[in-house]
Amino acid sequence: MSEQPNIVLFLCTGNYFRSRFSEELFNHWARRMGLNWHAESRGLMDDMSSLKAQNVGRISRHTLKALEVRGISPRSAGRWPQSVSRAELEFAHRTIALKEAEHRPMMARRFPDLVERIEYWAVDDIDILPPQHCIAQAEQQLLKLLQQLRQQP
Repeated sequence: MSEQPNIVLFLCTGNYFRSRFSEELFNHWARRMGLNWHAESRGLMDDMSSLKAQNVGRISRHTLKALEVRGISPRSAGRWPQSVSRAELEFAHRTIALKEAEHRPMMARRFPDLVERIEYWAVDDIDILPPQHCIAQAEQQLLKLLQQLRQQP
């Protein structure tokens, strides 16, 4: 019987673009590298229903295109964006919020006692940079993370 994988939880605002790309790319590479890690992703917004009306579909077309270019079939594309729960934050072995300036204040409002348990990256959203640049930022950070995990005993 195999050991349960460690969980990395990727957070963004709406669990539609950045965190979903991170989840899918991480899981693809973790499987290929034989790492005992699995990624999940969630959003920091309390109420995802307002985003559901704005978003076209369950996952960003930019995420789908970036994965397609990399030859990756998304496994979570069928689910709607989900808001993170306290239990998920407490259960994850490692939690990464994709944009510190955006997500640290959201964490402080929702889960003030857990703010310092989160690792914060600097991956912009499409209101700042074109989607392909945001994807490149996330991919660069993800590859560094995977290398770190590969080197751990």
